Amino acid sequence: MWDKIALILLVIGGINWGLVGIFEFDMVAWLFGGAGSVLSRAVYILVAISAVWCISFLFRRDGELAVQNIDR
Repeated sequence: MWDKIALILLVIGGINWGLVGIFEFDMVAWLFGGAGSVLSRAVYILVAISAVWCISFLFRRDGELAVQNIDR
């Protein structure tokens, strides 16, 4: 479950960075009242934590996600 949440947050972060790079539009800041708002900063922090979490994917055996191992 945590792996899937982390991946979803990384997708959100990736789309946001794409929008910033292409259109100079920060969707997270727009949705939550500016880049300095508490909610925007919380989203940015959660995306960063998700990125650190997903580093573990590089070191898992056979490239399997932990979620797949739990389901077995």
